[in-house]
Amino acid sequence: MRRATLFRTKTRAMLGAATAAVVLLAASSAARADDPAKILKSMTDYLGGQKSLSASFDSDVEIITPELQKIQFASSGQIKLSRPDKLRVRRTGGYADVELVYDGKALSIYGNNAKSYVQADVPGTVDRMIDAIQARSGVGMPGTDLLLSNAFDELMATATEGKHIGLGVIDGVECEHLAFRGRDTDWQIWIETGAKPLPRKYVITSKTLAGAPQYSLRIRDWKTDAFADADTFVFKPPAGATKVDLDSG
Repeated sequence: MRRATLFRTKTRAMLGAATAAVVLLAASSAARADDPAKILKSMTDYLGGQKSLSASFDSDVEIITPELQKIQFASSGQIKLSRPDKLRVRRTGGYADVELVYDGKALSIYGNNAKSYVQADVPGTVDRMIDAIQARSGVGMPGTDLLLSNAFDELMATATEGKHIGLGVIDGVECEHLAFRGRDTDWQIWIETGAKPLPRKYVITSKTLAGAPQYSLRIRDWKTDAFADADTFVFKPPAGATKVDLDSG
């Protein structure tokens, strides 16, 4: 009798666990049924519709050493954007202290470690300036794609698959968690739920390098108020800073 009772008890427990698993899977499937492209589009439309934006961020960049060890470099910064043609970004880390200022006519990049800066005439918009930097340097600028006026098209241009993973919490804020795949990179984004679908976290994973290094961006302190300071987007070289010719070397 004891064995029979124990068997029935275990059987009921197993059935209960199986039922719970089915319920969880069903709930998970329902949560993931939303169209990830639609959620992403709501975010890009919201950001693109803001005349001015400011935020703080923390970023992590991974590299893979020849010994296949992952090393992560961390930095923090602030961003200020006034559409269509003004941008200021400051990034500070143990290996870099850089500020970028764009006023719609000239682009200035100052390196505090080197106490030097470069300038270039790039009349137009923030979109055009970002394109010009990437074309000249040959490297991407992770995270800036979120600021482009055509952000949705840029983000989805190489995406081959998208999933709505479900809900997540970033810095105490509930977010929709989306995951997209591409040929060379996979990327994930966490978008705040509610009336202000702001991006809170963005992760890009390289699939062309051994070890699949990642770039991670966490964004906080979003504000959409106009900038009262007229000098917000004016570059003033610090005392003692040296101007470097872009074409030197």
